[in-house]
Amino acid sequence: MLFRIKQVTSSQVLSAYIRQRKYPEWTSFFVKQKDVVNDQFGFSHFNWNVDGQNYHILRTGCYPLLKYHCTKAAHKDLTGENLFYGFLKLVNLGIPCFMYGICGIFLTKYKDIVQLDGLKIELLFWYKESW
Repeated sequence: MLFRIKQVTSSQVLSAYIRQRKYPEWTSFFVKQKDVVNDQFGFSHFNWNVDGQNYHILRTGCYPLLKYHCTKAAHKDLTGENLFYGFLKLVNLGIPCFMYGICGIFLTKYKDIVQLDGLKIELLFWYKESW
């Protein structure tokens, strides 16, 4: 098979991993863009609810990866921060994001798997998180 059909969204992977980790206080990982449909394009800092648990998500597209940093926290209006981070990415033409993605590939030391709809989605980490 030459091309893999993307069947899961990045938001599904995000929620599934938080559940898999049993709602951690924080987590941080990369997912390969080729493995998911990027349904959170344009979102940089936002609230994400997983089964009644709220997380502040810092997210960036750093080709060829997507980076997620998740912190369990009370719901808060993050509109201003989201706009600010989006503005920064636009002004610097995404070059730092691209470099972050390249570093993400070469500095990966640990991998984990999320299974969704019969697919195994690989997550990349710079170090193994203590569970």
